[in-house]
Amino acid sequence: MSHSPLARRTFLRMGGVALGLPLLNSMLSRSARAAEEEGEARRMVAICAPLGIHTPLLFPEKAGKDYEVTPYLEPLQAVRDKFSVISGLMHPMVDGGHSAEKSFLTGAAHPGQPSFRNTISVDQFAAERIGHKTRFPFLSLSGGNGGMSYTRSGVLIPAESRPSKVFQQLFMEGTESEKAANMRRIKDGQSILDLVQQQTRTLQQNTGREDQQTLDQYFTSVRELEQRLANAEEWAQRPKPKVDEKPPTDIEDRAEFSGRMKLLLDVMVLALQTDSTRLITLKGPGGNEVVNLKGVDDGWHNLSHHGKAPEKIEQLAIIEKEEMRLFSEFLQRLASIKEGDHSVLDQTAILFGSNLGNASSHNNTNLPLVVAGGRLSHGHHLAFDPDKAPPMANLFVSFLQHLQLEVDQFSSGMSTLSGLS
Repeated sequence: MSHSPLARRTFLRMGGVALGLPLLNSMLSRSARAAEEEGEARRMVAICAPLGIHTPLLFPEKAGKDYEVTPYLEPLQAVRDKFSVISGLMHPMVDGGHSAEKSFLTGAAHPGQPSFRNTISVDQFAAERIGHKTRFPFLSLSGGNGGMSYTRSGVLIPAESRPSKVFQQLFMEGTESEKAANMRRIKDGQSILDLVQQQTRTLQQNTGREDQQTLDQYFTSVRELEQRLANAEEWAQRPKPKVDEKPPTDIEDRAEFSGRMKLLLDVMVLALQTDSTRLITLKGPGGNEVVNLKGVDDGWHNLSHHGKAPEKIEQLAIIEKEEMRLFSEFLQRLASIKEGDHSVLDQTAILFGSNLGNASSHNNTNLPLVVAGGRLSHGHHLAFDPDKAPPMANLFVSFLQHLQLEVDQFSSGMSTLSGLS
């Protein structure tokens, strides 16, 4: 029996654990290499800093590739050709100060109004199309309270804030009884759907046109859920990837924001490296805790409302420079992990930014945005005129096209963002 050339990955199977080897050029024939290129793993990460980023210390004065290095961009210079800083963008009609974090990945208008109803976030839009390709369709993570991912009906998806729990889900097999219990839960879900379908088919015979449309929408949701359950059953029967790292120990003290953030970023690297998921959102930390950094003695939230007081901005800068340092470390780790002819960073389009353009005044315009990785053009400061700028959601269209989805609009975005392609 002849074997076709390796088109995806080689696995070592030992003791019931499959360890994926990296893609090596020597393993791939010309045809297999072309197949790998067609089916490559494109990924997306979005990180939100809910208390904003002080833009005078982030945005360069000059646009283009030869921009001057600002204090917040200095930690990122090791990967200067792998990221771009973007100024001037906002989501049209997204206001409401802190409430705008609900719309950071959706672009839904007026999130501060009582009648607000959210729409689908860009990661969930992508998960509907590529989520079945990995064990976990997406990861929704949080360094504080709440998450950033919303379903098609605008419901917030619960976010996981414990790195140990994420690591366990990604890499630890569990006992035989735990695995059996998980399979029973999946089977129970399928059984309930079978019962509901039988009951609604009876109803279907005696309904009018409007009710029929409602039932059709319902059946579409049921079929989608059935497919997700079938995928879950298939993945549950496969061994999880093995990693050398030990399970992380959670840090409970919110003042230790550096350590807490690093643990989340580290587990994100592992999730991307093992192709356990291709879509991750992270709402970063940011409460009124006094973080444990030298020179900081006031609460983070109070400092973000600095009112241009120099002593508050000085302390705020200490915190935000640390955020940028951790982000740079994250990017450098992804850049160091090779995947065929590319790095994991090359395969992953990453957004780091905030829904607040000026946290001190709760302003939601001229948002601080850094975009890194992916098959995008980098190394420059893209400076848009805030009065004539395209919607921020154009950036999401660029991300979706990076994922090789045939999409030319999302939310208020009607094209890709000029300057990134």
